[in-house]
Amino acid sequence: MTPDTTSLPTPSVFRQFYALTKPRVIQLIVFCALIGMVLAVPGLPTPQQVGLAVTACIGIWLVAAAAAAFNCIVEQGIDAKMKRTAWRPTARGELSNTQTLLFSAALCAAGSVLLYVWVNPLTMWLTFATFVGYAVVYTVILKPLTPQNIVIGGASGAMPPVLGWAAMTGDVGPEAMILFLIIFLWTPPHFWALALYRVEDYRKSGLPMLPVTHGSEFTRLQILLYTFVLFAACLLPFVYGMSSWLYLVAAVVLSIGFCLYAWWLWRNYSDALARKTFRFSLIHLSVLFAALLLDHYLL
Repeated sequence: MTPDTTSLPTPSVFRQFYALTKPRVIQLIVFCALIGMVLAVPGLPTPQQVGLAVTACIGIWLVAAAAAAFNCIVEQGIDAKMKRTAWRPTARGELSNTQTLLFSAALCAAGSVLLYVWVNPLTMWLTFATFVGYAVVYTVILKPLTPQNIVIGGASGAMPPVLGWAAMTGDVGPEAMILFLIIFLWTPPHFWALALYRVEDYRKSGLPMLPVTHGSEFTRLQILLYTFVLFAACLLPFVYGMSSWLYLVAAVVLSIGFCLYAWWLWRNYSDALARKTFRFSLIHLSVLFAALLLDHYLL
């Protein structure tokens, strides 16, 4: 049964369009891009570099928001069937597909021009490629076809630090790819923890998410294995010389915590524990990158 959202008050038009941008997701994207920008600049940034970083953050936010809005068009029918997304303006019919498409196109165009003219062409093309990867390759092609959608499509979600690095340096170095790898490996256990306790929503939607196609036990094992590999990847900034002991301590503690949550989830599943694992995954990535930031300036 489709969730009843008709009794909910209709938000203002501004709030409807703002909701299309998936603000919480975009905030994490911009934060990760900012980390890439900071790490790309040795020492304290100059006023010019600060201005460049602010401009790049705005441009990346605009294009990422455009991708989120386009996603709402493609998944309008699916969103309407799921409690987690049934409130979205497109799912409720508050905004038409034409309105949403024009909004997405305007954001993408504005962000692309901003990045191309005031940052550099490489950042613009990488950001646009990320838009296509998420909005088209992942949402349109991979998500409805394969339970490995989040693994392959996770490449788009892992791009923000690369975009930030490119914005400040005009190229993509190995340090940026290490940050990319961390997010790429973090995405599956993060998302599958959510999919475990939302499995009925995904089953009703018809999407071939891993818990639907392969069951809870197999998905939990995959989460555990990914957290082990992620643990190793989180040590790479220290091994490569990007960071020192402060980051290393944070990475070890956070990674042990994520592995423990995954172990408990594998051994004794409950929806409540899956929710806690999902929430901890957000803490894991945010604090891990914050530790990189502190390490960069304090040591």
